[in-house]
Parts: sequence; C-alpha cells; structure tokens
Amino acid sequence: MNLMFLLFFMMMCFSFYITLFEYIIILLFMCLLLIMLMDWSNDVMFINSYMFVDMFSLLLIMLTLWVVMLMYLSIINKVNVTLIIFYINLLTLLLFLSFSVMNLLSFYIMFESVLLPMVMIIFGWGGQYERLQAGLYMLFYTIFGSLPLLLFILWLEPIHSMFCFKWINFNINIVLFMMAMMGFLVKLPIYFLHLWLPKAHVEAPLIGSMILAGVLLKLGVYGIYRLKFIMLSEYLVYGMWLQSICLIGCIYICILCMCQVDIKSLIAYSSVSHMSLLMGGFISSNYWGDVGVCLMMIGHGLCSSGLFCLSNILYERFYTRSILLLKGLGCIYPVFSMWCFIFVIINMAAPPFMNMGAEIFLFSSMLKWSFLVFLPLIIISFLSACYSLYFYSYMNHGKGWMMMAVKNLFLQEMLLLYFHMFPLVLWVMKFEFFINL
Repeated sequence: MNLMFLLFFMMMCFSFYITLFEYIIILLFMCLLLIMLMDWSNDVMFINSYMFVDMFSLLLIMLTLWVVMLMYLSIINKVNVTLIIFYINLLTLLLFLSFSVMNLLSFYIMFESVLLPMVMIIFGWGGQYERLQAGLYMLFYTIFGSLPLLLFILWLEPIHSMFCFKWINFNINIVLFMMAMMGFLVKLPIYFLHLWLPKAHVEAPLIGSMILAGVLLKLGVYGIYRLKFIMLSEYLVYGMWLQSICLIGCIYICILCMCQVDIKSLIAYSSVSHMSLLMGGFISSNYWGDVGVCLMMIGHGLCSSGLFCLSNILYERFYTRSILLLKGLGCIYPVFSMWCFIFVIINMAAPPFMNMGAEIFLFSSMLKWSFLVFLPLIIISFLSACYSLYFYSYMNHGKGWMMMAVKNLFLQEMLLLYFHMFPLVLWVMKFEFFINL
C-alpha cells in the first residue's frame, strides 16, 4: 500500500512526461495490485500507524481508481490536457488518503482539500462563463457547511482514531449530532442542502462531472459510516426527522426531474434523489442497510458517470443539452439509443444490475426500521421509473430537427460506456465480495 502512495506521488510529480495510455495501464495495474495486497482473512488491514483499509474503504478506493481510469480514457485525443492531468492526479492522491487515514482530523483536512483541484477543474475547463459562479458557490457552500463538523472534531479531543470509535461510549446531544451531520449531509447532498450540486454539474467539464458524481459525493457517505458507532443512539432518537426529510425530499426531487429540459441538470437532480435514499439506509442502522449503501455507492458512481458521458457525447455533436432540441435521436443514432437505454434501466434499478440489489437492500432495511415508509418508497420507485423513461423516450423517440450530417460514435466513446457498464453486471458473479463489511 505504501508503494501505491509513492506511485501516486510520482505520477503527480511527472504528470507532464507520462502519456494518457500509460496512465490507464498504471491504474489498471494498481487495481490488480490492490486486490493482491489486501489481506482478505482480516476485516481490517493496517498500512502503518496512520492509515488502515477495511472492505468499505477498499471498495471506495477501487471505485476511485476505476473512475479516474475512465476519466483518462475520456480525454484521449483532446488538446491541452497536460495541466488537467496534474489536477486529476492530485485529486486521486487526496481521495486515496481520505479513504485510508485513521485520524479523524486528518480525514477532515483531506475531505476539504479535495475541493481545491475540483474547483480548479471547473474554473479552467468549464463550458460557460457561469463556471466561476458555480465553482465559488460550490466552494463556499461546502466549506461553511463543514465548519460545524470541524468544531465537533475538536470537541472529540483527544480521541480522533476512527478505529477506536466502536469501543468508546460518547454522550452526544442534539446540537453536537447536527454539527457532526451537517458537513457530511452537505457533501452527500440530501434535499435542502443540494443547491450547489446542479450548478456544479452543469458548469463542470465531463471529467469534473465524472469524478464529482462517481467519487466525491461518496466522501460524505464514508464520513457518516465512520462516525456511525458514535451516533447510533442519536439515530434511534432523531432518525425519524432525518428519515422524513430524506423521503419527502426524494419524492420532490423525482418530480422535479420530470420538469428538467437540460440533460446534465436532470442527471444531477437524480443523484440527489439517490443520495437521499442512501441516507435513509444509513438511518435504519442495520446490516442490510450497510450492504445496500455499499452497493448503491458503487452502482450510482458508475451509472451516473456513464450518464454524464452520454450527455457529453451529444453535446460534442449538437452543441446543446436540451432534451427538447435533441428529440428523435433514435432515428440517426441506434447505437447511442441502445447505450442510453442500458444506462436508463440501470438508473431505475432494473435487473441484473447492481442498483437493483442496492435498492432491494435499502428498501428492506428501511421497512425493517419502520413499516410506515412503505408508501413513500413505492412512490419513489414509481417516480424514479417515470423520470428515467421520460429522459429516454423524449430523446430517442419521435422526430426532431437535428437531422444533420454528424459523426457516429467513436471506438473510444464505446469503450468508455462499456467500462462503465461492465462492473455493474459483473457484481452478480461475486456477490459475497460486497457483503463482507
């Protein structure tokens, strides 16, 4: 593991001298090396006195490596990518450290440091002039939202080891509970704290949207998971309020998705609904909820990233993301229509994809927590199918005016979509890998 950190650091230092194809090969080698070095007989593997890896953080690290590899694949044959490679490497290194540090204060520092390269990517390579406003909005929204979390961490002094939280009893009141949750709920984000996410997604370039939807939103989930043992009793006392906000917000966001005409905006709002559902699984505080959260993180990360790739493929050909203008694409792009259908049914949790398993576990854990959530869950599942089918049918069916001489899908784009979809199908062959948490 220390070798991997050293390799990441060298990649960042020599980013101006390594080709994109070499980066992809190195990242594939890292994924294989990570699987070989992990001690599968133990629940936790200590890297050194400051870092450790368990199954939860391992899956997130592998998700990070896979999404970053796809980011490199997406910018092959693009010009002026030397500086953006440096920011990607820096972002990858910070994410790797965030998912493996043992000290809670160190995690907070890495948790906030990830914002810097992300904002620079939005500033430097965003599509519109509003990218400056979106980047600053994201920066200040998340930093000020995380300040209560910093105060909570300082209150925990001198106990900062996340490994020891399971065996220590803490007395936390409602104020400390909300201070701890605020920073992570902003990063997720759930409804009421989601206003920065659609702006950031719409103005970010493709690689920014891929890493933001694929990995950065999972930082909030990871932080809540690490603090779970401190706040189990608080989940039982105050969980019904958070659960109500998550379910009502998820229903409202699903309705809002059916009103969107911008493709990236629709995908961004669907991420908010999935994160709200994921938070509901955490609040249920049982094993099935943890498994569902783990599956949802990986499934949503790859599915949402793939949908943003589809959006970018259209934008590079038609220079618009309006669903109204892109109507009837199935007539001229049958292959694109097929890929769009695959990712839409993944997004609406159809079998045999990973999102279906995630929703089964999440719904079961929430029903075990309280059977009263049965009706909201039915409405959420129905509305999720509605906006997914609205997204697919409105673009691919009917007739539009975009009947011009445009280029077909390139092999690079086909590979990019395939590598997003491949792990979501492969999970059924190794299901026990995701439940040993």
